[in-house]
Amino acid sequence: MIVDSSSPGPAALKEWPLWEVFVRSKQGLEHKHCGSLHAADPAQALVMARDVYTRRQEGVSIWVVPSKAITASSPDDKGPLFDPAADKIYRHPTFYDIPHEVGHM
Repeated sequence: MIVDSSSPGPAALKEWPLWEVFVRSKQGLEHKHCGSLHAADPAQALVMARDVYTRRQEGVSIWVVPSKAITASSPDDKGPLFDPAADKIYRHPTFYDIPHEVGHM
C-alpha cells in the first residue's frame, strides 16, 4: 500500500473545522444543503465541495459555511417559534394575484 505523506490522516481531518456545503443546481434558483466536510480553510473547503458534491457538473454555484457559524432552532421549539405566524394572514399573498411577469418570487 502506498501512503501519500502530504495528505492528512483521519486524525488530522477531525481537527479541521467542519463546513456545511450548499449547491445551486443549473435548474434551481436557490442553494440547497447537500452535506458537510472537514477542510483546513475556506478555499480548501470550496475545492473539496466541488470535487465531492458536483462531480457530474450539476452545480453552478457553491457556498461553504463553517458549521460553528450556523445557529439553528430546536425541533422542540417548533410550536412557540412558528405558531404565532398562523394568526397573521396578512403575511401570506392570498389576497391578490401575482402577475406572470414578476416571475419567481
